[in-house]
Amino acid sequence: MDFCPAGSTDLSEAEEAEIETIRQHRQELLEDIKKLKEEIAEVFAEIECFQNAEKREEADNNPGEQTSKLSQKDKLSLGRKKFNMDPAKGIQYLIEHQVLSSDLQEIAKFLHKGEGLNKTAIGDYLGGRQFLWSFRLPGEAQKIDRMMEAFANWYCKCNPGVFQSTDTCYILSFSIIMLNTSLHNPNVKDKTPFERFVSINRGIDNGGDLPEELLKNLFESIKNEPFSIPEDDGNDLTHTFFNPNREGWLLKLGGRVKTWKRRWFILTDNCLYYFEYTTDKEPLGIIPLENLSVRKVDDPKKPNCFELFNPKCKGQKIKACKTDGDGKVVEGKHQSYKISAATPAERDEWIEAIRTSITQDPFYDLVSARKKKIASKN
Repeated sequence: MDFCPAGSTDLSEAEEAEIETIRQHRQELLEDIKKLKEEIAEVFAEIECFQNAEKREEADNNPGEQTSKLSQKDKLSLGRKKFNMDPAKGIQYLIEHQVLSSDLQEIAKFLHKGEGLNKTAIGDYLGGRQFLWSFRLPGEAQKIDRMMEAFANWYCKCNPGVFQSTDTCYILSFSIIMLNTSLHNPNVKDKTPFERFVSINRGIDNGGDLPEELLKNLFESIKNEPFSIPEDDGNDLTHTFFNPNREGWLLKLGGRVKTWKRRWFILTDNCLYYFEYTTDKEPLGIIPLENLSVRKVDDPKKPNCFELFNPKCKGQKIKACKTDGDGKVVEGKHQSYKISAATPAERDEWIEAIRTSITQDPFYDLVSARKKKIASKN
């Protein structure tokens, strides 16, 4: 349906431009509707698949009924999905259905293999009870502390005599993680020199210093070859966005080109993801919220705005990433993110949800507490 007859001369240039904008917006809406229909169809297919699996599971529990049983492969797949949504319940399900035994070594092998498992969920499960490169550290300081403590205990047990206490291994492990970030994160301008790395670790071996040769070898190793956490596969992303803290359409102001674009935002796992469409499997950009703040701001062109910014590093780019025109993942260009909501109430709800999700980096506090513990012994 056209908004005016073709070839009409009764409109000004401005009015014709406005009609063309409306046509484009209409086309975009039609494409969104089409994608939404496809997404709804996929959701119904998932629901049907899940219901069929539950029926077969019920048949397992009621052998007298004439229904096809759930295979071990189906149980494993269902158990993985449950694990990614609730790790403890997932493990319990797999044990109850005899996919796993309660043997801790078997569970550890299952987690280390990690097929189809969300790495953040693995970290949460181990935190509640090969570390860095096998899963992501959870965000909560207490869980990180327990995991690093367990790693230090295990390392010292397997390598007796290297350190005088597990506290030494604990602090050095954190120092290596922070050194890797300092040397290889493009957002860190002040790169840690070897002398500072030595100073940071002074007195951590029960009041004594670690051999300088050991620290030198570690420093050079990290400098020459950074370690990184492997990316989750598509299944992990699907479950990452399965139960978000908040989601919805917002307008985002561009970094270099200052234009407003409509994006679908998802807030989950202490990150803000944004997509071009609700049906997209991969986000256009990811904004980790650690060490950021959020506030209301005014904008002359858009109402109901709020801003994400780093209060401690003004003038520096925020640690974030996005995909460029060629589909490559590149570093974000924003020193702050300005976002516009549809209404004041919606803006306030987003601000509150983001504030709840924002976390401070706990590494420094944990290391400081452990150093104080060593100092109190001497």
